[in-house]
Amino acid sequence: MLSLHALPEKTIERLSQYRRVLLKISKQQNKDNIFSHEIASILHITSVQVRRDLMLIGYSGSQRKGYQIKMLIQLISSIIDAKNGQRIALVGVGNLGSAIIPYLNSKKKSKLQIIASFDINPDKINRKISGVNCYHLDELPSIIKKENITIGIITAPDDAAWSIAEMLISAGIKGILNFTSTSLRILNKNVFVEEYDMITLLEKVAYFANK
Repeated sequence: MLSLHALPEKTIERLSQYRRVLLKISKQQNKDNIFSHEIASILHITSVQVRRDLMLIGYSGSQRKGYQIKMLIQLISSIIDAKNGQRIALVGVGNLGSAIIPYLNSKKKSKLQIIASFDINPDKINRKISGVNCYHLDELPSIIKKENITIGIITAPDDAAWSIAEMLISAGIKGILNFTSTSLRILNKNVFVEEYDMITLLEKVAYFANK
């Protein structure tokens, strides 16, 4: 088994998907076990890939019964989730940011919660947006440290992405999810950055839809 710190990014993504599938099945079906080909079929991947991922985290099922659903959920959760959860700051409370806050915070059992948001629009500052306090961007360093926030989500205008990322990193953020189309090439090895370019993804879909 690889060190859990050395798990590939794509494996972590799939483990998250496996857990969602398993949680849904455990709620909707009176079922204790599941086979790799069943998980693979739901996610449109191969059963070989499922087995490889689960072997990497040291879990193997039986040929006769497959994987124990509850045990597998617990194992994946112990790998993905921080013990006490992680707190998130969202920067840029526009249409997208305002939609992300209630979506993420509605996940009652999630270990990830947005607990502060930041903007420069005076109409939004010092208000609660979807139950989350919105502060002026200038307050970001102090609030990040005070609230022990470890993850930042950037949903601000593209031209502000770099400066916001630098502010987040200086304040001690360890992970950034960037929803802007500005690519962030962060050299700090202690900060993990994930890019989510919606326009590129939509144009990809449009290209294949046109074929």
